[in-house]
Amino acid sequence: MKKRIVIGLGIVFAAFLLWRIFGLIFGGKSGRTGGPVRPAVAVEVDSVFYGTIQEVREYTGTIFPRYQYVLAPKVAGRIINISKRIGDWVQAGEVIARIDDAEYQQAVREAEANLKIAQASLAEARSQFELARQEKARVESLQEKGIASPSELDAAVSNFTAQESRYELAQAQVEQREASLKSAQIRLSYAQLTASESGFIGERFVDEGALLAPNSPVVSIIGIDSVIVRTTIIERDYGRIEKGQQVTVTVDAFPTEEFYGNVSRIAPMLQQTSRVAQMEVEVANEKGLLKPGMFARVNVRIAEKDSAQIVPATALVNRGDKVGVFRVDPDETIAHYVAVQTGIVTAEQVEIVSPELSGIVVTLGHHLLDEGSPVLLPKIASGNEENAEFEKRGEIP
Repeated sequence: MKKRIVIGLGIVFAAFLLWRIFGLIFGGKSGRTGGPVRPAVAVEVDSVFYGTIQEVREYTGTIFPRYQYVLAPKVAGRIINISKRIGDWVQAGEVIARIDDAEYQQAVREAEANLKIAQASLAEARSQFELARQEKARVESLQEKGIASPSELDAAVSNFTAQESRYELAQAQVEQREASLKSAQIRLSYAQLTASESGFIGERFVDEGALLAPNSPVVSIIGIDSVIVRTTIIERDYGRIEKGQQVTVTVDAFPTEEFYGNVSRIAPMLQQTSRVAQMEVEVANEKGLLKPGMFARVNVRIAEKDSAQIVPATALVNRGDKVGVFRVDPDETIAHYVAVQTGIVTAEQVEIVSPELSGIVVTLGHHLLDEGSPVLLPKIASGNEENAEFEKRGEIP
């Protein structure tokens, strides 16, 4: 009895082994040959669509005022008044500070007195010169008649020449005194510090009572009705950016605001050490929100294309030295690798120049795929719960 049981178990075990061998050789119920069946890979997919794509470069820089200058005295003295503080608006020609000018007023009065003395000397010299000229003419007339001797004529001519020289000297002295008076008046005007351009007080360096030397800074004035953003561009983008090109600027202080400007200057050379070129962007600042010293991001659109064939950036796959995507036909659920040529590339989207694609592409899970790999697509509900993105693009029926 036991022998029959053992024989029966052996027959069952042998039959099971034969069945397994047959299944491995002929692919079991699937009917496929060539080895074991690859398991399907669960993936995320998105559709290929046509639309507008832009290539935008972002550069970082610093905001500077359109103009900035420091108000400083040309003469020494003690500050007796400063009418403006930080942030105050000043008009062109407005007096900002005053220096004690008593010494310079005294110099003006002294120069005026010296000028009057010189003018009086000039008047006297003019009178003597006129008398000498008349005497010379009288003696010359008498000498022609034989009445005056040659010595008298020589004396008259010598006196005329001397009085002429004295008169010219007096004229020169008047001009000198006028120049001295003008210099004293200019030095007196230096005691008042006036704004040459309208703007805001950016910094105030001294207070009333400070004793200043010439060229000591008092305040700085900045103009920010428009500002300059200075940044650098890399060599790869140097030939793709032009003067006058529109840009968008953002700052951390106002993250929801966008400011628009234009490229105003591009350096004609690249720095040898860093291989970058300086670039300046002028941005309108009517609201005065942009302040000098702020960190800014400059976005420049260097390429744009309408009706481009676009896939998500996550769909790109590198296979050796080639770039491609895995395209999936929803009816077959099989992934096919397609080598592509890309155009404009952004952080989220990529333009496919060639070949023309259709259907859907794998965006997640493609690192597990090979050519012909079966895939498990996300479930797409029907009716009102249907996938909105695919529904909109009509890529999956």
